[in-house]
Amino acid sequence: MNKVKAFFDVVWQFVLRAKKPLIFLGSFLMASLLCLGLSHGIQKDWGKVKVTSGMISAKTVDGEDYSMGYKLYVPKTASVDNPAPAVLCLHGYQNDHETSAGYALEFARHGYVALAIDQFGHGVTTTGIASRGWVNHKVAGINYGWDKEEDGTYSFISGPNRYKIMMNFSNIDFFIDKYSKSIDPDSGDVLEKENYIKDASMGGIDAYLWLASKGYVDGTKMAVTGHSMGTWASWAVSAAMCGTLLEGVDITPRATILQAGEIFETMRDDQGRMAYDVDEDGVSDVYWNNPLLLSAKYDEFNMFRDYKKGPNNDEVIQGEASINFLSPESGQEPEWNKTFHKDFELGTSVRRNLYKTNHRLVTHDKKAIADTLEWVSLSTNVSLSRSKTNQAFLTKEVLVLLAMLLGITSAVTFIMLFKHIKWFEVVFAGVPNRPEKEKTGWGWWKGALLTMAISGLTFPFLTQLGHGLFPFPEKIFTMTIGNGFLMWYIFLILVMLGFTIIPRMRKKKKGTLDTDYVDLGLARDEEGYRHKFDWALLGKSALVVLGGVLWMYLQVAFSLAVFQLDLRFIWPFFKTFNGARFLQFLVYIPFFALFFILNNSRIFAASRVAGTGEEGVKAFFKVWWKYALCMVGGILFIILLEYIPFFLQIGPGADLLFGTTFGGPFMSLLIVFAPQVIVFSLICTYAYKKTGNAFVGALLVAVLAAWIITGGSAMMYSF
Repeated sequence: MNKVKAFFDVVWQFVLRAKKPLIFLGSFLMASLLCLGLSHGIQKDWGKVKVTSGMISAKTVDGEDYSMGYKLYVPKTASVDNPAPAVLCLHGYQNDHETSAGYALEFARHGYVALAIDQFGHGVTTTGIASRGWVNHKVAGINYGWDKEEDGTYSFISGPNRYKIMMNFSNIDFFIDKYSKSIDPDSGDVLEKENYIKDASMGGIDAYLWLASKGYVDGTKMAVTGHSMGTWASWAVSAAMCGTLLEGVDITPRATILQAGEIFETMRDDQGRMAYDVDEDGVSDVYWNNPLLLSAKYDEFNMFRDYKKGPNNDEVIQGEASINFLSPESGQEPEWNKTFHKDFELGTSVRRNLYKTNHRLVTHDKKAIADTLEWVSLSTNVSLSRSKTNQAFLTKEVLVLLAMLLGITSAVTFIMLFKHIKWFEVVFAGVPNRPEKEKTGWGWWKGALLTMAISGLTFPFLTQLGHGLFPFPEKIFTMTIGNGFLMWYIFLILVMLGFTIIPRMRKKKKGTLDTDYVDLGLARDEEGYRHKFDWALLGKSALVVLGGVLWMYLQVAFSLAVFQLDLRFIWPFFKTFNGARFLQFLVYIPFFALFFILNNSRIFAASRVAGTGEEGVKAFFKVWWKYALCMVGGILFIILLEYIPFFLQIGPGADLLFGTTFGGPFMSLLIVFAPQVIVFSLICTYAYKKTGNAFVGALLVAVLAAWIITGGSAMMYSF
C-alpha cells in the first residue's frame, strides 16, 4: 500500500510541475478531435452518406494475390430497389485514395456512389508499382501516333526498373505492340519473353468490376475519373470495360474524365465515339464515351501541356494533338471550354477545359470539380441534386489540415513534458550562454547564403537522379520518391561533414581550434562532455522524441479508426504503417536523422544568431525567420525560378534552364514541400531554444519526414 501511495505521490508531483504543458496538451487534443469530428460529419454529408474503408481482394496479371485499399462513399438513397449511378476515382503518382476525396465526396453528395482506391504501390495496397509492368522504350517530344525514331521521340531506354516504369507511365496495355511490349532495337520484333505493360489501370479494372457488382449500383450509369498517373489508368479502365457485360448488364463507362492528363492518337468509330484501332485494321476495338480533359494552365509536366514549352494556352489548344482529340468539324476552331460532337447519349461528346492552377491542385479545384459533376450528370442522364458550386470538400480539407498541425504541436508539447522528469533534465539545458559565439551581420549572412545556394541549386538534379537513375538496391530502397530525397540528403550530408570536419582539422593542426562540441550542438555544456560527441545526450534526446512521436502516432491511428481520416492536406502526410512500410521507415530513417542532425548543428548551433536564448513570442520570431531562411530559402529560390517564367507565359523555369528531365515531379512537389520545411523550421527553432542541442528538433523532423515519405507514397515493390 505504501508503494502504491508513493507512486501516486510521484505522479501527482509530476502533474503539478508539468501543469502548464499538460493543459496545453489536453487543449490541442480536444481541438484536434473537434476538427476531425467536423471533417467526418462533412464527408458523411451529416448522415446522408455512408463512408466505409477496407481492402478489395484481387489478382495481378501474373496471378499473384493482392489486396487493394479503398474508401467507398454510398449515399443513403442508394439501394437494391433504387440503384445509384457510380464513379471510380483514381489518384496520381505518390498520392493515395484520399487525394480523390474532393471528387468522391462531391459526387456522393449528389447521390452517386463513389469509390476511391489506392493504386499499385500506393497507400495500403499490397502490391508494388512493379506490377504495372514496363517496356524497354519510351515515347517523348510529340505523342503516340506522331513519334519518329529518327527525331529521337521514340527511343530505347535502360537503367533501373523504377526508371523504366516512370518513363512508361504513358505506355498503356491496350496500345499496339510497338508501345505496350518490349521491342528488339535492331529487328523491331516483339520480345515475347521480355517485360511488357501488364496492367496500366494499376488495379483500376478490378476496382471497377467490384464497384459494378454492388447491388445498389446502376452499372449502366458509371464513369471513371483520374488525376495525372490516374488519367492513364482511367484510359485503361474505360478501354477494358467498353462493351463489357456483367450479369447481362452493359457496364461500359458513360464518361472518362481526365484531371491533368495526356492525349494520344485516336480516331472516331462509325458511331462517332472516340476510339483506338488496336488491331490496325481500321475497326475500332476500344472506345470511350464522352471524354473530358481538365488541363491546368501551369502544369509542370510537359506531356500534360502537349509537349509545348509554355503554359497551356492557345498554342496548345490549336496544336495537332488537341485538334486530333477534339476533332472539330469543318469550319470549327478548337477552343478551350467548349463541347464538340455534343451527343451524350451516343457518347460522342468531347471537351477540354482550362483552369488557372497547377498540376497537383487540379484535384482540389472547385471549378474543375463543378464541371466534372455537370459532365457526368449529362453523360449518365442523372440530374444533380443541388447546385454544382455547392461544395463542402475544401472545408473538410482545411479542418483536417488544422487537425494535423494540432497533432504536430501536441507531439512537441508531449516532448516538453520530459523536462519535468529529473533524468531527462540534461536534454532541456537551454541555449548555452556563449554570446561571443553568436553570428551577426555579414558573418551570418555569408554562411546562410552559401547554405541556401547549395541546397537550392542541387535540388532539381539530385532528387531526379535518385528518383530514377541512381543504382540504389530497389528491393531495399523501394520508395521511389524517397530515393530522390535520399540522394539529395546524402550529398548534403557529405557537404556538411566537409564544412565541419576540414576547418576543425586545420585549426586543430595550427592550435587555433576555438570551438567545442557544445558550439556544434552535439554535447552538453558540462565538464567532461564539451570536447566529445555526447552519445548519452543523443540517447536521451531520442527517447523523448520517441515519446512525442508515439503520442502523435496514437492520434493518427485513432483518427483513421474512428473518423476514417488521415492527418494530411492535399498530399499524403501521416498514415498508420503496415509491416512493409514500417520496414521501409527503418531503412530511410538513419539517413534522414543524420542529415537533420548535421543540418541543425550547422544552422542553429554553429551559426547561432543573437537573441536565441531570449524568452517570449516576439523573441522567438525575431530569430526564427533567419533559421527558417536557411532551411527553406534555397527551395523558395527554386520555386521562384520555376514559376516566375511560367507566369510570364514563357514556360516552367526548370524545363527552360535544365531541360524537361529536371522538371516534373520534384518541381511540382515544391508547393507542398516548402510549407513542410517551414513547419520543420518552427519545430527546430523551438526545440533548439528549449534544449540548446541539435538532437531533439533534428530527430523529430527526421521522423516526420521519413514518416511522410514511407507512410503512403509509391513503393516499387511491396512484401
